[in-house]
Amino acid sequence: MLTFTKMANKVEEVIEVPEGINVTISDNEITAKKEKNNLTLKYRGILAEAKGNKINLNGIKNTKKDKRVVKTISAHIKNMFNGLIKPYEYKLQICAVHFPITVSVDKNKNVLVIKNFLGEKNERTAKILANVVVEVAKEIITISSSNKEAAGQTAANIEIATKIRNRDRRTFQDGIFITEKCGEQI
Repeated sequence: MLTFTKMANKVEEVIEVPEGINVTISDNEITAKKEKNNLTLKYRGILAEAKGNKINLNGIKNTKKDKRVVKTISAHIKNMFNGLIKPYEYKLQICAVHFPITVSVDKNKNVLVIKNFLGEKNERTAKILANVVVEVAKEIITISSSNKEAAGQTAANIEIATKIRNRDRRTFQDGIFITEKCGEQI
């Protein structure tokens, strides 16, 4: 009896490395460097190799799961390259209806300190991740980093630090809110 099996399509992604960025691949780690900045991405479940100014990502078993993993890692690598070319920037707006909020950056502890939020005596803090620059100018907080995940998580930490519980959100509209992500208005 003759049986036929369907061969899986080869899962492969080729990424072009922009000029001025050096890429090294070793021990399931991709490191991209440009001048003083360098970003590292750890991966698993695929084969990666650098050839000239291109990175080849290949699936091991060529299954649907391998395709998802290859596409995800490809997107992360492209984000790394875009961040090294132009840092990602998030902007947050400080909204104070009831009490004036005082916001400052404590560089020793690497946190953003929020004082007098809703008249509270205790100060609230938001963690600032490594390699992220936070600047406070009056009512606008600017976050910039070449690592998209770190910049986004820092913005989320700040927004969550001023989350209001057990109060009516229609009346208590105080807080710090993300207004711009990577140049796009929200």
